[in-house]
Amino acid sequence: MKLKLFKKKKENRPDIKLETISDKSKFAIVESYKAARTNIMFALSADDNKVFAVTSYSKGEGKSTVSSNLAISFSKMEKKVLLIDSDLRRPNVHNIFKVKNASGLSNVIGKMVSFEEVVHREVLPNLDILPSGTIPPNPSELLCSARFIDLVNKLKENYDYIIFDTPPIGVVADALLLKDLVAGFVVVLRERSTTHGDVQNLLESAKLADCKLLGFIKVGCVSSKKRTRRGYYYYQYY
Repeated sequence: MKLKLFKKKKENRPDIKLETISDKSKFAIVESYKAARTNIMFALSADDNKVFAVTSYSKGEGKSTVSSNLAISFSKMEKKVLLIDSDLRRPNVHNIFKVKNASGLSNVIGKMVSFEEVVHREVLPNLDILPSGTIPPNPSELLCSARFIDLVNKLKENYDYIIFDTPPIGVVADALLLKDLVAGFVVVLRERSTTHGDVQNLLESAKLADCKLLGFIKVGCVSSKKRTRRGYYYYQYY
């Protein structure tokens, strides 16, 4: 007997490339991240807290790629940078940098391992990576625990910048739990994916939680000669 297999219908969403910037990256992309980095630095200049988070409204909008590339861009200034994957539900940073994720942030908070045992040192010059670790049954509780707060405060003493890759605000409230630990949030918007309604809902959620937004980074921009000349081929900062 023959069985007919039906393929799952693909969602009508643009493909997302997990691409990190390097010396071989297109000039416009690198320059756009430099522009974003500069704007974030100015936004942080009035605050002694050099910790910020990257989020989005929905999944699949490219926040992990953006947080990774921002971390790379900051590290190129010879600043000591730590990128923490705090998406304890659908982690992705370890896939982007091709590092192990058997243990990580969740295991450190759960007192199973120490930070030194699981942090990936010098993945790139001046850039350390702390993966998410084991997916826990209670991610929200871990992110608002006293041990997590103590960990972040200790790490601030050893790094010039700490960047969190957080879950989408429109899916779970985990990202908003970091509001007292970070100077603010950078929000990733994807062209032809993020809607005006999504942005409005995100702004309302941030306002209710009293969260500071540092700015928006738009990705997936349609290429045009005008944008290419201005250096905004793929990434735009607002």
